[in-house]
Amino acid sequence: MEFSSRARQRHLRLAGDKREPYPHSLQFYQEPPTETISLNEFESFAVDRLRLLKVVENLGVSYVKSGDAYKSKLEAELRKLKFPYRALAEDDYDARRKDHISHFILRLAYCQSEELRRWFLQQEMDLFRYRFNELTDSLRQKFLDHVNLSFEAISDDLKNELANELYMSTPGLSMTKVKEQMFYKVGLADAVDLFRARRVFIKDGFAFVPLKDLDALVLNNYRKTLSKALALTARSLPSVQSDERLQPLLNHLSHSYIGPDYSVQKNTGKISLEHIDALSVKSFPLCMRQLHKALRENHHLRHGGRMQYGLFLKGIGLTLEQALEFWKKEFIRGKVDADKFDKGYAYSIRHNYGKEGKRTDYTPYSCMKIIMSNPPSQGDYHGCPFRHSDPELLKQKLQSYKVPPSGVTQVDDVGFSLNHPNQYFAESQRILSGGKEVKKEPSHLGNSQQKNNSQESVNSNSASTSSSMTTDAELEGLEAYFTED
Repeated sequence: MEFSSRARQRHLRLAGDKREPYPHSLQFYQEPPTETISLNEFESFAVDRLRLLKVVENLGVSYVKSGDAYKSKLEAELRKLKFPYRALAEDDYDARRKDHISHFILRLAYCQSEELRRWFLQQEMDLFRYRFNELTDSLRQKFLDHVNLSFEAISDDLKNELANELYMSTPGLSMTKVKEQMFYKVGLADAVDLFRARRVFIKDGFAFVPLKDLDALVLNNYRKTLSKALALTARSLPSVQSDERLQPLLNHLSHSYIGPDYSVQKNTGKISLEHIDALSVKSFPLCMRQLHKALRENHHLRHGGRMQYGLFLKGIGLTLEQALEFWKKEFIRGKVDADKFDKGYAYSIRHNYGKEGKRTDYTPYSCMKIIMSNPPSQGDYHGCPFRHSDPELLKQKLQSYKVPPSGVTQVDDVGFSLNHPNQYFAESQRILSGGKEVKKEPSHLGNSQQKNNSQESVNSNSASTSSSMTTDAELEGLEAYFTED
């Protein structure tokens, strides 16, 4: 019908106009969005992107990033959250727009400190790597041209002509693989690392890079672009901070801990007070081991230490009655008598368990909460040893705990992401029990402590098979914050 034909043509013209700002699903995010959006859309896009980056981190912990399982689960999450999942598809304007705007929102939120920038950069890099590797040969070349990277696929004739040189200069590729693999002609300046490692064929000032190594070169360019952009964004923060509507939202996004809520534990009541000393050696992270040691030696901790350690003990399973007994026994061994403890300290312990004051059931501190707030002063033992301790003192402490010299230099390389002291404890117990212990499922968030305290990080303790199912529950508190008046 004529009407239908006209309507279809009009639709195609509109679709073409819409696609113009986003000719590709994949981008380096070099041009910020200029359109006006509602606060509701701002909040929705931000929460969905944060949810996506959390899933990216969780999947990276549990799966090989180049594996089929990783790819299929990440694609499913992209579909679910309505982000582009088939690169350069022609009917996903809304998904491209959401991807573009949400990236810049989180860039604003996560440019505010070195720790936040590092986390955001790593997750965005992993997401970009997945998307880039999903491109077809023709779309890959179109993308490279779009971002002005002069990486040109060589012809089969040239590849056959250089086959012997490519085979001799490219480790890991047989002659058969050389003939099957696509090679790209890349400026030597972009392939310096491959050249230094003698892993690439060089001719006339160009490197001939196999497809398997191309993503590393593109990612390096993306990292440089995004790192510089984050630094520039941080400089413009004062103008954003003057906006009373945006700054509270950005702060909450960047500092909200959206991992499992360790205030509710399956182990409640199963931890014996007699076992705490042994557990502190076997399964406590360094920050909590330091606090436990200081408490045993000094029979006292200041408020910051009591809050950090007390909530951690609550998270591993100590009941309120056990906590009162534990702290009282230790304090009365020092300069505090039983009556003074009951009057001056017992209240705050009951308060942490939601039995006093506003009846808030407080959540154990995440790593980001410990790092970002209340740094320790002289005489304090709370905080993060890796952030707040002198490097030499930290080294001595690790050696006193019988960590070998080689381990001291590699202490950060634990093989999986750790973002919470209670996650460390749970992982330690799981490993010590031969991996038989089931990882704890995250509980619903949304308690007041989540709203009043600045907690950030994305917990990778969640079992990978449930990462997508638990994301909604883990972000409930964040979304509740955004919907408040």
